[in-house]
Amino acid sequence: MGSASHRAPSPLRQPETISAPQRSKRALILVLLTIFFPGSAQLVAGNRKLGRLAVSITMLCWVAILGILAIYFINRSVILGWVAHPNFQLFLIIVLGSLAVGWFIMFINTLVIIRPGMLAPGMRAIVTVFTLAAVVATSGVFIYGASLLNTGRETIVSVFDEGPAFDPIDGRYNIAVFGADSGSNREGVRTDSVALLSVDAKTGKTLLISVPRNFQGARFADDSPMKKIWPEGYNCGDECIFNAIYRNAADEHADAFPASVKNVGAQAAMDALEGTTGLPVQGYVMVDMAGFEQFVDALGGVTINSGGWVPYNGKRYPNSTVRTHWFAPGTQTFNGKHALWFARSRDFTDDYHRIKRQQCLQQAIIKQFTPQTILKNFTGIMSAGEQLVETNIPAGQLGSFVSLAEKVSSQPMARLTLGAPDFERTFSTYPDFDELQERIRTLIAKQSESEKKKKTEKSDSPKKSEDSSKASESSKSSESEESTEESEDTTDINNAPKLSNGGDQEFTQPDGSPITEEYLVQLEMAGYDTLISQIAANNDECSVP
Repeated sequence: MGSASHRAPSPLRQPETISAPQRSKRALILVLLTIFFPGSAQLVAGNRKLGRLAVSITMLCWVAILGILAIYFINRSVILGWVAHPNFQLFLIIVLGSLAVGWFIMFINTLVIIRPGMLAPGMRAIVTVFTLAAVVATSGVFIYGASLLNTGRETIVSVFDEGPAFDPIDGRYNIAVFGADSGSNREGVRTDSVALLSVDAKTGKTLLISVPRNFQGARFADDSPMKKIWPEGYNCGDECIFNAIYRNAADEHADAFPASVKNVGAQAAMDALEGTTGLPVQGYVMVDMAGFEQFVDALGGVTINSGGWVPYNGKRYPNSTVRTHWFAPGTQTFNGKHALWFARSRDFTDDYHRIKRQQCLQQAIIKQFTPQTILKNFTGIMSAGEQLVETNIPAGQLGSFVSLAEKVSSQPMARLTLGAPDFERTFSTYPDFDELQERIRTLIAKQSESEKKKKTEKSDSPKKSEDSSKASESSKSSESEESTEESEDTTDINNAPKLSNGGDQEFTQPDGSPITEEYLVQLEMAGYDTLISQIAANNDECSVP
């Protein structure tokens, strides 16, 4: 038997012993090995020690990927929670950067092993270009992914607060959402849009409570500094409306709050929501109206079903002072500018109409704010987010909220306005706090009862009934109750009419043809504002497709 030194030379390790076509084939095989299993080219044709190290890392990465995929399919909320956490994002950035550099080194080493100088001139160019393309498709993609993650992490760190995540209270998260208007023609910040999102932490069922900006006499939480200043509520007449609380606290009572409170106005508004609704408010998100357009555009637009004609301002019509344009009833996909107009319009209607449209728009955005949408529009959303949002929610909370958002988007959202149409029109001026808090408790209890009923029905479903007629009757009764609850979770809570193309009262032009934007413009030019108001009266009807 011959010694190892007398064995036939390996063509993979000694390309000089093989023909030119075989060397070309060898070069392509080594590049492909580096693409699909980094380190394998070194094992078969180069430095085996380096190859074993690279193969071990490659196998570890594949195991990690398979493990993550398994967790994703078992409980995707865990993965979403990890990815949304800044610390995990930093870990991924380091990993992706290291893998990109390591993979690049493997390609360089593979070229050394190939020995391009031994290839035919034409094949030398092909292998070089092929390798460069492989580097871009592997290391380049990893670097790009790390860059995207870093952009997202920087936004999250700059927007969200520090500190530990908080737990739900009584099984719910209660988060204040303020729409802030701080335009150049206004003094300070005014929270013209105020809502409280109360979300069941397990089911994602949500109650959206909207507070009219002219709500008077708001009460403050017992532990709020504003409670000592306004012990009987924020009540000094028409000047003491809800959207003035932010500015009143920030301008006149900032010294009453602890130094740890970064935004006194937002904290005072949170305290007012808590004292008014009876729900503990754990955090706030302030949406800047000026950045709202960019955010909706980053989402790719927002789709809603509008029930009536909604006016907005545009260019003046020729030879006229009229500049009113109209969104028609039906399914609309708005860009950022039009979504803002839809949410803020109150010409020919009032604040209560736009509150209901804002509720609808908020629900539509939540429904469309899915992980798929975030990934598809990641860069734009992150860029818009830093300009759009201010919040005191900890960055560590974002992971649990992202996973919870999936549940929220798949559940019906109950809505309640602390004013018309859910209460009398005078309610916002003279609120009955016992009545509104009881209404809130009832709606939350209905959501909990609905979930318990579903679980009970699911556990009882395998059982066979002895009396088929009774089973049928029970089934019909159950379906009726479910139908009632589903209706109460969406439209009937608002005591609003069902969505229809023409509303309760069908309006047409004098010749019987449908209402058009041109006709509405002609009416305004002729001064028929009352008739326009009647036609637009159902423009608060809105649903999410």
